[in-house]
Amino acid sequence: MRITRLTAVAGAFALAMAAAACGGDDSGSGSAKGIVDKASSQKKLVVGVKADQPGLGLQTGGTYTGFDIEIAKIIAKGLGVPDTGIEYKTTVSANREPFIQQGQVDIVVATYTINDERKKVVNFAGPYYIAGQDLLVPTDSTITGPEALAGKKVCSVSGSTPAKRIQTDYKDASLQQFDSYSKCVQALANKTVDAVTTDDIILAGYAAQEQYAGKFKVVGKKFSDEPYGIGLKKTDTAGCNKINDILKAAATDGSYKAAWDSTLGKSGKPAPELDVTKLTNCS
Repeated sequence: MRITRLTAVAGAFALAMAAAACGGDDSGSGSAKGIVDKASSQKKLVVGVKADQPGLGLQTGGTYTGFDIEIAKIIAKGLGVPDTGIEYKTTVSANREPFIQQGQVDIVVATYTINDERKKVVNFAGPYYIAGQDLLVPTDSTITGPEALAGKKVCSVSGSTPAKRIQTDYKDASLQQFDSYSKCVQALANKTVDAVTTDDIILAGYAAQEQYAGKFKVVGKKFSDEPYGIGLKKTDTAGCNKINDILKAAATDGSYKAAWDSTLGKSGKPAPELDVTKLTNCS
């Protein structure tokens, strides 16, 4: 009888501990709750961002700046989270989906192109910008678009989609590859290449950097479409819809334009219209 009671007590304790373990992450970014509930109850938001893209997501010391950072602030404010409640977490292209799935971040705002493959594992709000592959050239360059690249030295990042597109679609160009766009831009400044290619918005960020002021221009002839979205957990449909509502408001209240003007607008590229008719159907 005593043994039976002890066994029952031990079993109950084990079940309680298991339940606690299952519910133990409710207070963190890994919570099963959606971002709307978390923001409302905790006034906190963990945002995955890039740290090495000038004008978009750039970390200097402990501070993050750029257009993506301003978009994150707009979303946080719409969710009722103050700037002081935002925790930025550096992401790279390869870990954006794992960070979302594992709950290491609540959302990702990091030049994150919406595509069908990614939509299989994460949800997307947006797009908040339609980027496209473009060219960065010296201000006095005669290059007017990708059709003018024959015989020109073009720099991009090894293994990137822009580099592959040059290799397959513009074979008359001479492709130079580095492991970062900053090295490409330095090569452009040193006149060892004629152009740098990646998404236009990334190029605009480099053109806006103080050390390159007036030296470069973005050609402005996109030759791909890259819709940038806000990534979040696949199951968080309510959060996705809420972010889309926040973006709709930002398109009309001036905050979207202000975010652009204070960051990428410094490159001389005018603020685009945020086309709310293209916002995703959250699933």
